This record gives sequence, C-alpha cells and structure tokens, in this order.
Amino acid sequence: MDYLEDQELEAEALAAIFDTSFEIISSSPNHWKIALFPTDTFDPDECIEVNHVGCDLIVKLSDTYPDCLPELDVEIIRGLGPEQQETLLSLAMEEAEQFVGMPAIYSVCEKIREWLGDNNVKGLDDQSMHAQMLRRARDEEQKKVQAKQQFESQKVKEELSQTETEEMAVLKRRAEGTPCNKEHFEAWKEKFDKEMEELREQEEEEESQREKITKKGAIKKLDEEELMESRSTGFEQFSQKLGLANLDALEKAAEEAENEEGDVEDLNVDELDVNEDLFDEEDDLDDLDFDSDDDSDYEDEEELDI
Repeated sequence: MDYLEDQELEAEALAAIFDTSFEIISSSPNHWKIALFPTDTFDPDECIEVNHVGCDLIVKLSDTYPDCLPELDVEIIRGLGPEQQETLLSLAMEEAEQFVGMPAIYSVCEKIREWLGDNNVKGLDDQSMHAQMLRRARDEEQKKVQAKQQFESQKVKEELSQTETEEMAVLKRRAEGTPCNKEHFEAWKEKFDKEMEELREQEEEEESQREKITKKGAIKKLDEEELMESRSTGFEQFSQKLGLANLDALEKAAEEAENEEGDVEDLNVDELDVNEDLFDEEDDLDDLDFDSDDDSDYEDEEELDI
C-alpha cells in the first residue's frame, strides 16, 4: 500500500472542498492547516459578521496514515476560550478513531464545523465567572436536547427494526409455506366451517328481512286496493247530489207499482167486503146549482180577451 500517494490524493480532495481555507504547511511529512467556521463565505467582512467563532485544525500525518491516527491540534481564531479548545480537540480525536484505515480528515472537519454551528454565539471567549456559568447552563440544555433527540432516534430505529422483523417473518412464512398435516388441516377446517356458518346465518337473516319487507308491501298494496274499491266514483258522487244515485231502486219501485195496478184490475168486486150502511142515504143532486157566479165571471173574462 502506497501511504504517501493516498495522503496526496486526500490533500487534493481537501483543497478542492475547502479552497483557500486549506493550507499545506509541509509535504514531507504532510502537515496541513484547515480554517473552519460555522458558515463559509468568501467575503472577509461578512465572515467576521456572521461567524462569531472559528478555529484552525492542525493535521500532521505519519508515514503509515491512514492505518494509524493522525496527530491533531486545534488553534483558536476567534470567539473561543481554552475550555472550548479542549472540547473541539476531544471531538476531533474521537471522530478520527472511528475512521482508522481510511481517510478521516474531512469527517473530522465536519464534526468541528457542526459544533461551531451549534455554538456560534458571542462571548465564548469571556473567562469571567458569570460567562462560564451561562455557558455551563447552555451546555446542559444542549445536552438535554441532544439526549432527547438520541432517544427519539433510537425509538424510531427500534420501531423500524420491529417492523422489519415482522415483515421478514411474513416473507419467510410465505416462502416456506405452512406444512400440511392433520393438526393444521383440522384447525383450518374448523375455521373454515365457522366462517361458512356465519356466512349462512347472515344470508338467512338478509333473506328473512327481504321477505318481511315484501310481505309488508303486499299487505299495504291489498289495503289500498280495497280502499279504492270502497270509494265512490265521481259520477256516483254527482248522481247522489242530484238525487239520481239509486236508479235501480227507482226502477224496482216502478215495477212494484205496475204489479199493484194489475192486481187491482184482476180484483173481483163481488168478493169485496163492503159496508152498505155507508150508502143508505141518497144524495139529491138536483138541488146543486152548477151555474155559479164563478162561471159567469169566467165567461166575462173570455169575452174581454176576444
């Protein structure tokens, strides 16, 4: 393995990424310096305005890097104190240990920039007691937030792991299938019969409901037909108002009257029981004056009309 060539390739990559912020102090052995700020900007005035903190990462590589750890150091550019300097150096070494055997400087730089971004505030270089107390309180708050985020992240991972485990179990069952034996068949048969029985009961219940609805509709239709038959038509109602409703009754009465007249014509006078005492006195009709005044008046009116 050509360690020197690998180190030169890593230097070219870092120069392309960090541009003027990357500086090669020495090439044999490789000795680099990388200026790190929370926000990258090419304007120096803007860099001072938006970046309240900054540091240089000093890197010295041995002849067997990356199979061994690089020698790292942190120099303060602005806004940081010795306490923050130790924190950054500790973070850099922890990150480098995770990448033994492969290029690690870029990952170390990103870890430092992440911390600078989270702590990009003024006054970190203030070494007064009050400032230190405020920084400790802020650090404790950040630790709580980070612990909560880690807990939530771990919880999500566990849920995903459980879901993945269940999915894998389902896929495995589908691939392997269920062995067909007497026990499994009886369990399946019992479940199948139960489902069929429930389905049959449901169909019978639906059929019963339909019959009830059909029967109720037929009864209602029959009642309506009977009601319509018992109603009088418009002609019948009109005839009742004029007294012509019962024509059959009138015709029957006329026939009975004719029958009675026929009975009178066939009557034998000799067979009648007559009270003769009513006819003993003979009325003298000769004394009656038929030429009354009324007749004369009538004649006078006819003459006047003529």
